[in-house]
Amino acid sequence: MTTPEISAKYPARAKLPDGTEIDIRLMGRADHGAMVKFAKALPEEDLLFLRLDLTKPEVVDEWIANLESGHSTSLIAADSDGLIGYATVHRNKARWTRGVGEIRINVSAKYRSKGLGRLLTSRIFDIARHEGLRKLMANMIEEQAGAQAAFRRLGFVREALLADYVEDQSGTTRDLVIMSYDVGGHSDQMDEPVRI
Repeated sequence: MTTPEISAKYPARAKLPDGTEIDIRLMGRADHGAMVKFAKALPEEDLLFLRLDLTKPEVVDEWIANLESGHSTSLIAADSDGLIGYATVHRNKARWTRGVGEIRINVSAKYRSKGLGRLLTSRIFDIARHEGLRKLMANMIEEQAGAQAAFRRLGFVREALLADYVEDQSGTTRDLVIMSYDVGGHSDQMDEPVRI
């Protein structure tokens, strides 16, 4: 569940390294249409690797249900034209993994390599800490070498490789890489949002 401290921080205005100003806010039901539109504008290659098919309104409905039940917290970034990226931390409903969150981040092609992904990651780390999570997980396809490198730079370590574990939208099986970050092991650095 989103804490009052986190709710008080959003909406917020932020500036990217190139000077572009964007808005960041907590995602809610009103963002349903914008999220579907965002997903439909992603390059075909990105859609192959999405964990969920966000181009389908019913899938975004499930995401919003997770937000409303407190199992997920999501931030969205927007410019004057609309949604440009999101970051989410999702908690599994199983009791034995209640201290573990999975982070998912996606940025529109127009805003890649401009610092938006780093900014959203920093903010979602802050949320994970405030929600009492001790470990963060990130799942990606083996071919996503750039994503793996980005997560390594953040301090994530590779935990497992599951061969032929996932099937992309074209029906091809892919190896799944699981990476983790021990929030508890970095508590001395977590009094402020992580600067990445």
